[in-house]
Amino acid sequence: MTDSDVFHIVLVEPEIPPNTGSIARLCGATNSVLHLVHPLGFSTDDKHLKRAGLDYWKYVDIRHWESFELFLEAMDEKRLYFLTTKTKRTYTSAPFTTGDYLVFGKETKGLPEDLLSLYEDRCYTLPMPNPNIRSLNLAMTAGIVLYEALSRCGSE
Repeated sequence: MTDSDVFHIVLVEPEIPPNTGSIARLCGATNSVLHLVHPLGFSTDDKHLKRAGLDYWKYVDIRHWESFELFLEAMDEKRLYFLTTKTKRTYTSAPFTTGDYLVFGKETKGLPEDLLSLYEDRCYTLPMPNPNIRSLNLAMTAGIVLYEALSRCGSE
């Protein structure tokens, strides 16, 4: 498969090993590519990271980026979709196609405000009907959005 035949999950400076491990397993199960943008908040040999991915690591295409700037320079911005709690536009309105990159920020801060402003028209959210709940776990959110994208493209 080529990069345009699959979806890409991008984790910008992830901090929690089990989230990244779960997302790696999600990517393996869906033939999606996982992009890890450094710095990471953990070592990639962390036991919690490995445990969350169990024995599936050999089936995951993982690509590392030294910085978010280098990642952005290498990408076609028309293929990027930024997931954030700081917009009202729901992920179900995004025009996903295979080859797209679903970009998620770090668990504690999300994506940088200046980036969200620059790409405001490419920002989407997972709505939270309960105003007392700010957001879902990163791995759960990635799974929901990725499966929405896959189902639209007939790849579920």
